[in-house]
Amino acid sequence: MYAEIIGKKIASLTLAAALLLTAQTTLAQSRVDWERQVVAATGTGIAPPTAINAAQAEMLARRAAVADAYRQLAEEVAGVQVDAESTVQNYMVMSDVVRTKVSACVQGARVLEERAIPGGAYEVTMEVPMFGVSNSLAAAVLTRNTVRQPFPAPNWGYEEDYDYAGPAVQQPAAGSSVSIEVNINQTPPLVMNAAAYGTGTYGGYGTPSSSSYSQPQSVTNPAAGQTAASKKKKKEKMPKIEGDYTSLVVDCTGLSLRPAMSPVIKNEQGEAIYGASNLDYDLVSTKGMAAYCRGLDVSGVPRAGDKPLLVKCESLSGNGVNPVLALTDANRVLLENEQSHFLDNMNVILVR
Repeated sequence: MYAEIIGKKIASLTLAAALLLTAQTTLAQSRVDWERQVVAATGTGIAPPTAINAAQAEMLARRAAVADAYRQLAEEVAGVQVDAESTVQNYMVMSDVVRTKVSACVQGARVLEERAIPGGAYEVTMEVPMFGVSNSLAAAVLTRNTVRQPFPAPNWGYEEDYDYAGPAVQQPAAGSSVSIEVNINQTPPLVMNAAAYGTGTYGGYGTPSSSSYSQPQSVTNPAAGQTAASKKKKKEKMPKIEGDYTSLVVDCTGLSLRPAMSPVIKNEQGEAIYGASNLDYDLVSTKGMAAYCRGLDVSGVPRAGDKPLLVKCESLSGNGVNPVLALTDANRVLLENEQSHFLDNMNVILVR
């Protein structure tokens, strides 16, 4: 009799150890799946010793597994990156409304699969959609934009930029002065460019047209042959536009890109060319701003289409969330979008 009791205790301890190992394994399986745009978790439960029969034991074990899955989902959802600065947890702390919506989203999780484990345990895998018409994480945390901003114009740069208190003029002799007519209300003010004014007097800058200027002003030019406070900058060339691209693919491989619900694509000067403010909120919360995938073969990604535009990500900003493109590539993306509207339709794929 005593040996039988000891044997049962050993068997119980063995089962408990096995379930603990199973729980640790399934905990590692709880995950944010950016490719499928879901948050998933697998919970494990065991029936209490008070169960009166096998059917009740399985029912109670399942209930415990579901509760375990909910707990893991809540933890995973809280850590989902919304944008460069915040996670879902940050939004929940700041707003009771968001916290209530997120809790409802988790409680509405869908059971993906379930099974009984020999020995009296049960396993349930559940998932929460990140995007969707209703009961999605995006609908809970993303803020509706009241005014949709247009996409920016391409940034072409320029060859010379004069930050001088007066007109940038060259003269043969150092220290000499010249009276010209300028319009102080001109935008940008007091900037002269050789390409705009052609050649002529004053060191090749020509004489401004009196019809374009008013209010005489006398300025003293720097030493002969010098230009006041000039800075050289690269001037971008107009890329060839094809006009039939179906999507944008940004190659971020090797840069440790962090997926987020609301990423921003920028050019190398830090200007945003694609963000939530440029998009329709309902489409953002339903579809998501971008798809994430691994590998440049995007043929299996629904939003890719038959002719994606591939550009290389130069670097990352915003804690590794926001891709940064070279100015030439950013300009090309904007110009192609004017023809094909792949940004408007959120046909954007970020390759990790």
